[in-house]
Amino acid sequence: MALLLQLRTVTGLRGKADRIAKAVFRGLSFYTRVLENCEDEARFDETFRWPVASNIDGNEILEIQVFNYSKVFTNRLIGTFQMVLQKVVEEGQVEVTDTLIDDNNSAIQTSISIEIRYQALDGTVGAWNDKEFLETPSVHSEGDGRYPLETDSLLSSHRQGLDISPGKSNQQSAERSFRRAGKGVFSAMKLGKTRPSKDDHRKQDEPAVLEAEDLDRKALLRGLEPDTISLASVTAVTTNVSNKRSKPDIKMEPSAGRPMDYQVSITIIEARQLVGLNMDPVVCVEVGEEKKYTSMKESTNCPYYNEYFVFDFHVPPDVMFDKIIKLSVIHSKNLLRSGTLVGSFKMDVGTVYTQPEHQFYHKWAILSDPEDLTAGLKGYLKCDIAVVGKGDNIKTPHKANETEEDDIEGNLLLPDGVPPERQWARFYIKIYRAEGLPRMNTSIMANVKKALIGENKDLVDPYVQVVFAGQKGKTSIQKSSYEPLWNEQIIFTEMFPPLCKRIKIQIRDSDKVNDVAIGTHFIDLRKISNEGDKGFLPTFGPAWVNMYGSTRNYTLMDEHQELNEGLGEGVSFRARLLMSLAVEILDTTNPEINSSTEVQVEQATSVADQNCTGKMEEFFLFGAFLEATMIDRKIGDKPINFEVTIGNYGNQIDGMSKPILWRKKEGGDGNEEESELLQNSSEDEGDEDGEMVSVSSSQPMKPLVTDRNYFHLPYFEKKPCIYIKSWWQDQRRRLYNANIMDKIADKLEEGLNDVQEMIKTEKPHPERRLRGVLEELSSGCLHFVTLADKDQHHSSRTRLDRERLKSCMRELENMGQQATTLRSQVKKNTMKDKLKLVQNFLQKLRFLADEPQHTIPDVFIWMLSNNKRIAYARVPSKDILYSIVDEEMGKDCAKVKTIFLKLPGKRGFGPAGWTVQAKMEIYLWLGLNKQRKDFLSGLPCGFEEKKTARGQNLPSFPPISLLYTKKQVFQLRAHMYQARSLFAADSSGLSDPFARVFFISQSQCTEVLNETLCPTWDQLLVFDNVELYGEAHEMRDDPPIIVIEIYDQDTVGKADFMGRTFAKPVVKMSDEQYCPPRFPPQLEYYQIYRGNSTAGDLLAAFELLQIGPGGKSDLPPIDGPTDMDRGPILPVPLGIRPVLSKYRVEVLFWGLRDLKRVNLAQVDRPRVDIECAGKGVQSALIQNYKKNPNFSTLVKWFEVDLPENELLHPPLNIRVVDCRAFGRYTLVGSHAVSSLRKFIYRPPDKKAQHWNMTAKHLNGYLAMTNRAHRSRPTGEIVVNMEPEVPIKKMETMVKLEANSDAVVKVDVSEEEKERKKKKKKGGGGVGEEVEEEEPDDSMLDWWSKYFASIETMKEKLRQQEAAAAEAEEKEEMEMAEGKQVVNKRGSMAGKGSKAQAKNKEKSKAPKDDKKKKQQSAPELPEKKNKPRIDELKVFNKELETEFDNFEDWLHTFNLLRGKIGDNDDNATEEERIVGRFKGSICVYKMPLPDDITKEAGYDPNFGMFQGIPSNDPINVLVRVYVVRATDLHPADINGKADPYIAIKLGKTDIKDKENYISKQLNPVFGKSFDIEATFPMESMLTVAVYDWDLVGTDDLIGETKIDLENRYYSKHRATCGVSQNYSIHGYNTWRDPMKPSQILSKLCKDGKVDGPHYGPGGRVKVANRVFTGPTEIEDENGQKKQTDEHLALAVLRHWEDIPWAGCKLVPEHVETRPLLNPDKPGIEQGRLEMWVDMFPMDMPAPGPAIDISPRKPKKYELRVIVWNTDEVILEDDDYFTGEKSSDIFVRGWLKGQQEDKQDTDVHYHSLTGEGNFNWRYIFPFDYLMAEEKIVISKKESMFSWDETEYKIPARLTLQVWDADHFSADDFLGAIELDLNRFPRGAKTSKQCSLEMVTNEAELPMISIFKQKRVKGWWPFVARDENDELEITGKVEAELHLLTAEEAEKSPAGLARNEPDPLEKPNRPDTSFIWFLNPLKSIKYLICTRYKWLIIKIVLALLLLVMVALFLYSMPGYMVKKLLGA
Repeated sequence: MALLLQLRTVTGLRGKADRIAKAVFRGLSFYTRVLENCEDEARFDETFRWPVASNIDGNEILEIQVFNYSKVFTNRLIGTFQMVLQKVVEEGQVEVTDTLIDDNNSAIQTSISIEIRYQALDGTVGAWNDKEFLETPSVHSEGDGRYPLETDSLLSSHRQGLDISPGKSNQQSAERSFRRAGKGVFSAMKLGKTRPSKDDHRKQDEPAVLEAEDLDRKALLRGLEPDTISLASVTAVTTNVSNKRSKPDIKMEPSAGRPMDYQVSITIIEARQLVGLNMDPVVCVEVGEEKKYTSMKESTNCPYYNEYFVFDFHVPPDVMFDKIIKLSVIHSKNLLRSGTLVGSFKMDVGTVYTQPEHQFYHKWAILSDPEDLTAGLKGYLKCDIAVVGKGDNIKTPHKANETEEDDIEGNLLLPDGVPPERQWARFYIKIYRAEGLPRMNTSIMANVKKALIGENKDLVDPYVQVVFAGQKGKTSIQKSSYEPLWNEQIIFTEMFPPLCKRIKIQIRDSDKVNDVAIGTHFIDLRKISNEGDKGFLPTFGPAWVNMYGSTRNYTLMDEHQELNEGLGEGVSFRARLLMSLAVEILDTTNPEINSSTEVQVEQATSVADQNCTGKMEEFFLFGAFLEATMIDRKIGDKPINFEVTIGNYGNQIDGMSKPILWRKKEGGDGNEEESELLQNSSEDEGDEDGEMVSVSSSQPMKPLVTDRNYFHLPYFEKKPCIYIKSWWQDQRRRLYNANIMDKIADKLEEGLNDVQEMIKTEKPHPERRLRGVLEELSSGCLHFVTLADKDQHHSSRTRLDRERLKSCMRELENMGQQATTLRSQVKKNTMKDKLKLVQNFLQKLRFLADEPQHTIPDVFIWMLSNNKRIAYARVPSKDILYSIVDEEMGKDCAKVKTIFLKLPGKRGFGPAGWTVQAKMEIYLWLGLNKQRKDFLSGLPCGFEEKKTARGQNLPSFPPISLLYTKKQVFQLRAHMYQARSLFAADSSGLSDPFARVFFISQSQCTEVLNETLCPTWDQLLVFDNVELYGEAHEMRDDPPIIVIEIYDQDTVGKADFMGRTFAKPVVKMSDEQYCPPRFPPQLEYYQIYRGNSTAGDLLAAFELLQIGPGGKSDLPPIDGPTDMDRGPILPVPLGIRPVLSKYRVEVLFWGLRDLKRVNLAQVDRPRVDIECAGKGVQSALIQNYKKNPNFSTLVKWFEVDLPENELLHPPLNIRVVDCRAFGRYTLVGSHAVSSLRKFIYRPPDKKAQHWNMTAKHLNGYLAMTNRAHRSRPTGEIVVNMEPEVPIKKMETMVKLEANSDAVVKVDVSEEEKERKKKKKKGGGGVGEEVEEEEPDDSMLDWWSKYFASIETMKEKLRQQEAAAAEAEEKEEMEMAEGKQVVNKRGSMAGKGSKAQAKNKEKSKAPKDDKKKKQQSAPELPEKKNKPRIDELKVFNKELETEFDNFEDWLHTFNLLRGKIGDNDDNATEEERIVGRFKGSICVYKMPLPDDITKEAGYDPNFGMFQGIPSNDPINVLVRVYVVRATDLHPADINGKADPYIAIKLGKTDIKDKENYISKQLNPVFGKSFDIEATFPMESMLTVAVYDWDLVGTDDLIGETKIDLENRYYSKHRATCGVSQNYSIHGYNTWRDPMKPSQILSKLCKDGKVDGPHYGPGGRVKVANRVFTGPTEIEDENGQKKQTDEHLALAVLRHWEDIPWAGCKLVPEHVETRPLLNPDKPGIEQGRLEMWVDMFPMDMPAPGPAIDISPRKPKKYELRVIVWNTDEVILEDDDYFTGEKSSDIFVRGWLKGQQEDKQDTDVHYHSLTGEGNFNWRYIFPFDYLMAEEKIVISKKESMFSWDETEYKIPARLTLQVWDADHFSADDFLGAIELDLNRFPRGAKTSKQCSLEMVTNEAELPMISIFKQKRVKGWWPFVARDENDELEITGKVEAELHLLTAEEAEKSPAGLARNEPDPLEKPNRPDTSFIWFLNPLKSIKYLICTRYKWLIIKIVLALLLLVMVALFLYSMPGYMVKKLLGA
């Protein structure tokens, strides 16, 4: 829509001047060009266009002003022309010539001529007030035909260019005429849930649904691609058509304040670059109030801890996420002193929780000192932090060998988008004043005081407390004041951006006994700032915030006090507070700055201009209660009334009338008179129109009985109303903008629900609907931008308003563009990814729409019974706020809303909160009093207003009740067909459900069906004479909602509530036909909710039929009850119930497992009953469950009539009963298969070309059948296994089509030769880098393989990330062209691309990466240091998840018993499991095609389950390998655990207690256990990790359970993983007793696959695939033999490519299983890496188990010779000479710390910093090559029971010290060398520089383990006062590494001792000069340096002597003089 203005001429101008004109409409102005030197006529001839979003109102104004233009001065106005647009709106085009008027409103002779056009249907933007659209192929007015077929012109059915006021009946005709206008291709296309009632298209009675193919055809005829079609909105359940009602919210229960389980786990790994010299650091980890400490590391500023801490909490989420995690490093803490803080880091738990995977992994926290702002960073701390709630699972990267070079800057512990250099900032929170505080102090003392003294002052002493980032600040206390005035500011100093999300602001009441909170408000910093490049710092207000909490009834104890603390949803208004917030980034270089971070409080100025808080306006709230039903009977039948409050207005206890005091306070002088006025008008005198006192509550009425659970109030034709006048600052703009965004978001959400619904119900073309959604979104966004644009110049705005508006406009504009681009990319196959992106849009919109600065408080509706508050509802004021612009109007303003009242506070938790307290239909309108002319416009028509006596004849006086004169009579038919997946309400695990249907004030029940969770009621409930008030046509479009509640019937007591859902009926008016497409209605699924969680689905249909003048005879007839046995129950009639066909259900009964006792008795003779749709079958009886829990008869079947539509299939119920003596049965447990979908078998399509496609359709049925009858493609495919290059390349998937030729060749021999060659050459010449010697097979063991595999896994992950990023970039580049990108990332070659075992030469890495990208794989040179190691597959999850639970043909159904717990916390499904049924189901339509049954080898007894193994007991050898555990939950007080393995299988119980691992949370077990077991009796393997305790019982840390039976029988062959290569000796020996060739022939035989045929030249043919590969193998002695095994293995590794029978075989692997503890359900307690092999006992025995015992660390000796030092800084001043010198010695250590240190002797009195030592240190150590860690064992303390093993990095520390005789030695500097990668020493002292430490990345690094011997100069460094690194010396050292054996052969002595002694250093004697030549020294001293000093001292002494003598002799003389002697 747009308004066009053509400004033609202005005539009759006077004089000669430059002219310019300006046109203004809706605040948007355009200027013409300047016409120079015009005389009497100015010809502008310009056209202006205003795009308008909402229809133009007939009384809006267009204004044109004409000026004389001046370059220098302001333009002078000649005259103005104003025009009301009514005529334009009516006629669409108007030409006008009229005179202008001047400033004094008098006409002048100048006239203007213009033409105005109003394009109502311009097709750019649709009006949104309406929820339905018609699409016309859009004609873009701008001429950019982007998409030829769009829903751009979304035509709205309301007020389109015609000013029809809503609610008048002629609206219908208008709608109709418009509806004809826009018939596009899709006008009748209807998707999603067909809700014909609300779908006006149906008036033309067109066919309801065009077939999708039809549509495509039409589209193609017009030459369109189906890929660009989009669909507009489908009316889903959630929407409604007319504007009279808004949609109800289904979910009931508030979950906010409810406590949940959380676990915060923190690993402190190490610290680096700590500031300070030679410190003993400890890390303190604090979460909330809890503190834990690491151990202390001595004398180091880069300590390595690797300690793990766990904190458990049980608190509400809000409390949890506000807790602060604080990591601080403390220096030299011991028992006596608390130590000094080095630096700390803070972050709130919420920040961690919002991270991906809820964790930070291996990130560096920046430490800063809160006491000293000017100092820079104080060091880095590397840690992992994870926060897990119940049910979150954390994916941790693999922990095997973390040796990545640490790029600290790139891995900072900061959320995305936070800059690494955070600055200090001051947060100024100004607290101005508060108002509306509750009227009484509720503390006991006050009441006593009042009683005794009779004081009646205000009993509240408020102060404000602000909590932020773990710090608290308070204002002063204002004694006894309800309107306290503070004007104070609280200042916090915190790093910016802060890592704490929320600021908590609380008004508290100070009290001698205890302070209580009056109200709490949280400010979310993300909402008041924006970090983008055009962002802004946090800013807020000055604005009022509203606080909500408990009710204001004043009792001694407030049961809802928690609500005042901000937990849970407040149930009443408490107070409002005027405050503001500002942030200032500190300039820390400024010397004046106060560097403390203590919270400060100081006075602040009051709010100066009223402007920013807004002008006071009078608001009017009107409400009408149309219905109050479903009132809980527990409330009792005392009179009930409703009270509505907004703020304190309307509150009966301390409501306010007019704000008398405000004006005075705020305004000062200017408003003086106004406040006088207000005080005079007392409440009784009315003002302008005899206004009234507000009426805020309805009259009490006695409730009437609806049924045994509910009452209703008799609001029949008379509906009570309330109205309240209130005064608030006018800040509606904020709410308007929020409303526009909310509406966009609602629309988007609705669209997404449609799309998901379509995907779920498999409707065609969901992608078209998604395109429609994106179109609506982009038009909505652009629309917001135009609407909000006119708001730019609004006066009363705070800085936050301006900034938020800017950023919202930016964001939405951006989102609109993205939506447009995305739309063009939505294709069938990209659908899923795009859907995720669109969901992100939704979250973003919701986030943006949430307005942080409050304005008008929310409206509360309370139900009072006998004046006691019972239940409430809270309606946000923005939802009911009125605006003239439709988009800005609240979504429930002037609409009838269904509201369910709920219990306040904690009472509403759990089942109590699920019963509806009352259901209300309420109409609300809130707006400015002056806009209230049509506040009744949205009510259903047909009423008269009843007013109070005083307002009788005043038109705008609000009514106190409405009297409806029109009423319609209807009959409601509820077709209740069935429900499924209901809630288990009885202890049997079943329920006895019935449904109760409520409509208006009537209710009816279905019959009760016993013992089922999936009742099929098949019942029609008829409600007669339903009276609805209002106009007939409104009923048709918008009937009231129906509430359906499901209950469980109990023999005694009240029925239990099981869930609730809503529906809207399809309405037929008496003048309409009962015929398609609308009638009869279709059955539909309605989601049932119980509290917040879903509790099943209801399948039903509802129709509301008007009873016309002819009475009921005109209604469609109801067939009488057909089945007489059901009594007078009406079944669902034929046209509505589903069409049935005959299906056969075959059931495979395998066995029962793990049955628990029933009522303390063991289950002995169980049987399984299967039932579906009333038919069923029973299994054979298991005679003795203990002996054999399997069934004797495997397959049975039954026939049943099921609906044709698969979505309507009833569930299938499995029940297990135990047959006891005397024919008694007890139910053991049951399981309902809610969807039969995955068990339906569809016969294959003969034409199927692609076997892989058909395979998908088989849905794993013919899994077992593997028939051979399918058409076999002829061509052969050659699969050629190339030698895989060890370098990681992107793998490409080869899509094998059945008739294509592809070759895959396996060839190992080449590489073997290569390796041989290399071995011969090995060790030749020490080149630039001596490589690690080529590992000999004898050196390799299982662990080499394991570590190599982990390396590969990591590399793969890195590549996937890189590839994903690359793909994204590519996509973004191609977005413009709208191309679509196919990501070729497959997994064909990926089975085991050989990894670099350990590519640790980081220096080479960057170059390598480039190589990888450039060269195609084959010609890559083999990297020298890559030994080719065979690998296995490391799964970082359970094997089951990878292979679909091994349910390829045998499914496991959990049997449940017991009722579901009421509060979500305790009862998980796990606890209700009483056993498992193993079997399968196959459902197919009768009859089957013949060829299946006629096939060779078809056994009719097995039906569809052909080729199933026998289920007789079988003996198996189970071999369990446990590799290691990671991240165990600490079990001991010291934060560690002493874990050991316990394994249980059947009767075998192994506890490996003696091999516990002391004090380890990441123990390496490396053990295998052999157990003999008999399936099926012993098939559940439990592997547990226990914590060993010296006294008391051992605690379970966690356990994992593995179902071995499913693995054993699975086609994926999970008995023994297929390894990557076949070898008969060495570390990679083939483990399976069957060789690859034997396995292959067995698989071919079982799968009826032709083959294997081995051919010459290393070829093997299986089915139509040919594989090639090497054919010889070498034994231990190096002899070559011919073999087919490699070929067979090649086929096995690609078995999934074999047609029909293929599936992926389990590779040789290690799986990672989470450990769980029943006491802490749902929270992982650690992970276990393990695998299981199984070997049947009737086969040849397998070889011995692989040895995976942990690698013993290798013993090494490191010899370090310290030759010399140079340029060591000089620390001491000589006593005599004052020369600078140092007494140097060097200290060194390798492992641990001080206990291992060695010192050289002292080089005394070095004047130049040179020291000579020739001193040898010897450090023996144990080293694990693979993990690159030194292993040390030591007792932790003198009380420890045993030694603890630590693994620490191999780092050599050398320090230089200055020795002092008496005081402590001074530390001068240090260097730390990581033996695996350290810079090569400089050749000379000169070349040795600071670069070697600071710039490690660019220097070549070496490893002592490869080099063996290194000599050179290294710098010593320390930090100076400014924390800058500086060189403090240089050391020349030699490092020599020997293995223990080599060290024995060539021993060397410590220091300079034998053997192999070093010569004495040649130290110059200058250091002893003053010994040898004392006179010389003295002369030097006296003559040169100290000459003047000595003279001065002598003079001073003489003076002293004189004074002393004088004082001594003075008294004597005095006496003499006095006595005159």
